[in-house]
Amino acid sequence: MEAISREEALKLCEEVRRKNRHKWYSATRWQCWGCVTFTRGELDKMCLRTETGYNGCPQINQRYASQ
Repeated sequence: MEAISREEALKLCEEVRRKNRHKWYSATRWQCWGCVTFTRGELDKMCLRTETGYNGCPQINQRYASQ
């Protein structure tokens, strides 16, 4: 998979979190919650890291591939 730009990765991350926000018993929702909570929203610690070219978690990569 090609590298995702920082802006695109952040946009996709927000879309995924917005989509999962109301799914209380979903593993994908808890993955997003944990990612943001435990990293305190610091981009360099989140699942979308610079050393991978801003490729993100499986949810972000799947949404990017479907576009």
